[in-house]
Amino acid sequence: MTEFDPSEFQQLLLEWFDKEFRDLPWRQTRDPYLIWISEIMLQQTQVVTVIPYFQRFITRFPTIHDLAAADVSQVLKSWEGLGYYARARNLHQAARVIVREHAGQFPSTFAEVKGLPGIGNYTAAAILSIVWGIAIPAIDGNVIRILSRLFAIEEDYKSKEALELYRQKAEQLLNEQRPGDHNQAMMELGAVLCSPRKPKCSICPVVKFCQANLRGNPAAFPVKNIKKIRPHHPIAVGIVWKNGTVLIDRRPEKGLLGGLWEFPGGKVQPNESIEQAVVREIKEELDIEVRVISHFMTLDHAYTHFSITLYVYLCEFVSGTPRAVHCTEWRWVLPEALPCYAFPRANGRIVEKLLQENFSTSSAMHPSIRPPRLNEDKQI
Repeated sequence: MTEFDPSEFQQLLLEWFDKEFRDLPWRQTRDPYLIWISEIMLQQTQVVTVIPYFQRFITRFPTIHDLAAADVSQVLKSWEGLGYYARARNLHQAARVIVREHAGQFPSTFAEVKGLPGIGNYTAAAILSIVWGIAIPAIDGNVIRILSRLFAIEEDYKSKEALELYRQKAEQLLNEQRPGDHNQAMMELGAVLCSPRKPKCSICPVVKFCQANLRGNPAAFPVKNIKKIRPHHPIAVGIVWKNGTVLIDRRPEKGLLGGLWEFPGGKVQPNESIEQAVVREIKEELDIEVRVISHFMTLDHAYTHFSITLYVYLCEFVSGTPRAVHCTEWRWVLPEALPCYAFPRANGRIVEKLLQENFSTSSAMHPSIRPPRLNEDKQI
């Protein structure tokens, strides 16, 4: 095992990065707005997924003023499919703070940047080091994995003791002359070579320093407590038809999937049939009566901490005037207009099937459901 020399580690790491770094769109600029957008999108999302979203997003909102001036629904629509929608809402809120309190100039101190909605220690450090060359280590999941293997850290990676040790080691390793490149090189190393399950140790530029590799078990790090069983919830969903339009409502701004549109529904209670749950949930959510017609589709979807099965039913509006009881607003929408709204991924699959099966001719499915009238009134 080679004695650990931080300067040699930095040299080998940066030589590798200078030669092998991926040419990504956000690496062609030092514009703090664009770096910020990329860092937020890259949270818990792979680079290959982010690239097209990043390019579309900055085309739609080329400056921080454009983002601040947009309606949050426009931002969510541009984010649709990328997941973790709180990131988009926080981006929008932060843009408005920057325009209002900093005259549209992205702040350049750690306290100011971290004070923006949706920005924590890692993102603030990444932006400040990449844009302004401020010597702060950026510690994300990739960096934690590298540090845990380099030093064979045996504490649970989420423990306070481990997190403090990661911080100390990251500061020890940081190249203060090129902190932005160093932080990006560490993230690149974790993403490309020092992967969770099958690390490519044979071509790692700093493998000579890796204690986990010396032990022969790099994939055993970082050490994690046994995962808890992820809960699963059955969800009843109703596609409510009235005169050829379908009913959608908008989730509250705060909370999971906040601000997105969806078909009404909710969790199935114990000893309750799916059909009963559809009727009850729509009554509680919008204060209307509906009648279940037939099953439309079933789909599974997983979130970070739980999973769901959506049982989707076609329903007929019976009576009442919709009220936003457990939502922020509602609309009767022609099926062909549904793609104009930002839906969570699972609801988006429902929209896709509706359009594929051309439910504008849904009167053939049930005599009480008429095809859409193009002059049908919509309410909010």
